[in-house]
Amino acid sequence: MTDAKPVLHLEDIVKTFPGVRALDGVSFAVMPGEVHALMGENGAGKSTLMKVLGGIHQPDGGDIFVGDDKVTMAGPLEAKAKGIVFIHQELSLAEELSVAENIYLGELPRKSLGRVDWAKLADQTNAILKKLNVGFDARTRVGDLSIANQQMVEIARALTVDAKAVIFDEPTASLTDAEKVVLFDVIADLQADGVGIIYISHRMEEIFKITDRISILRDGQYQGTVVTADTDEESVTQMMIGRKLDLSRNASHHEIGDIALQVRGLSCGKLYQDVNFEVRRGEVVGFYGLVGAGRTEIAETLFGLRDPSAGQILLDGEEVRIHSPADAIARGISLVPEDRKGQGLVLGMNCRDNMTLPQVEDLKTGPFVAEGAEIAIFDQYRDRLDIRTPGWKQKVGNLSGGNQQKIVIGKWLSMHPSVLIVDEPTRGIDVGSKSEIHKLLRELAAQGYAVMVISSEMPEVLHVSDRIVAMYSGKVMRTFTSEEVTEDSLIQAISGLGDNQAA
Repeated sequence: MTDAKPVLHLEDIVKTFPGVRALDGVSFAVMPGEVHALMGENGAGKSTLMKVLGGIHQPDGGDIFVGDDKVTMAGPLEAKAKGIVFIHQELSLAEELSVAENIYLGELPRKSLGRVDWAKLADQTNAILKKLNVGFDARTRVGDLSIANQQMVEIARALTVDAKAVIFDEPTASLTDAEKVVLFDVIADLQADGVGIIYISHRMEEIFKITDRISILRDGQYQGTVVTADTDEESVTQMMIGRKLDLSRNASHHEIGDIALQVRGLSCGKLYQDVNFEVRRGEVVGFYGLVGAGRTEIAETLFGLRDPSAGQILLDGEEVRIHSPADAIARGISLVPEDRKGQGLVLGMNCRDNMTLPQVEDLKTGPFVAEGAEIAIFDQYRDRLDIRTPGWKQKVGNLSGGNQQKIVIGKWLSMHPSVLIVDEPTRGIDVGSKSEIHKLLRELAAQGYAVMVISSEMPEVLHVSDRIVAMYSGKVMRTFTSEEVTEDSLIQAISGLGDNQAA
């Protein structure tokens, strides 16, 4: 690889937006057959750099080379024509169209007179899907697929062209472990064909498993490139955030209070059955399990998005009926949802209005909303959560994924709930921000909140939880205290091998 020329080279790229210099002379190169990680905190400039490469943004300075050719990317189609393919973190699919139409959008095979060759389209698509070992075919409507399978459709797009470089942006965020194996096999095949891979991820275990080199950005500036085999997680983290990170568990030094939330025999059809648990003030209860275990569905029931088929929900010892999110909010239950774009935000609205949306009625002075009160709330949680934005007027849709997630968390914290449910709190968030959110969850418990955390990351659920509810196929298999839980016992329980044990 040392004698080869880069398949892609960005040199001294500069990009400025109103109020912020997003990229400040960044250089980046990827070699043929290399998996090259691009890392940095949310807001470091990773997405902006890739959007410059894809022609979505035009740089204010610097050059782009594909092979030996200096190029100008006028748009995504031109980038693709030059062999640069993107697998986006945030899905960019047309849900009403078929899988085949999405994969070949803008490049549908034609017969005479310009008619679409549907048979050829289906054959080409099914050949690609076979490589990905998925359980759907070319004619499936994309809107009928799970988020994980929609991500596989995004990945399939990379296999339709003679790619020189493929950019994967958080490709495993919605994938199961089995689907990750397929993805890594696809990446290995692309490597073998001499394709350069740019891999953007906050998951350190993936970075150290599949990448050859790591380049780091911080505050729009290039910090350096290291050989993956010659470095470690601590060194990379320090380059990313400019300081050492305390990854030790935030130990509790406060009293656990009375039961705030209790669930007895709760069921919801086939989604989950006879679930029992409790959450006390001053503790974090983690929920861990495989895809389909029923964790998110329980949270949605508690927040009034689903009606239970049996069982009881008790708040402070009193049975309650929750039929809508408005009922839940009125009773002091808040939910930070798993899907921040689809369920947590209005992307076309600004940061302030998103932050205060649930309490607009309470902030009114006569017929008008008190703008000063709204701004004060936004400023408080922007500082508390280190939300990186030029100001409250910025549209939420223009923020990085991690900063969008912080807006959602801040929105519900500003409601001062007694029970806070957080579903996948750090999905798509960098290691520095992840540590801050973990610390925040522990601080909220210390302040007397009852906190439920649903996570697919074992280190996370072990790190923040006082107790862990292990679920398998809609049932609670076992509840562990933080002192007794081990990785082996937790894996055994979520695999359906643990003994049922009362919470």
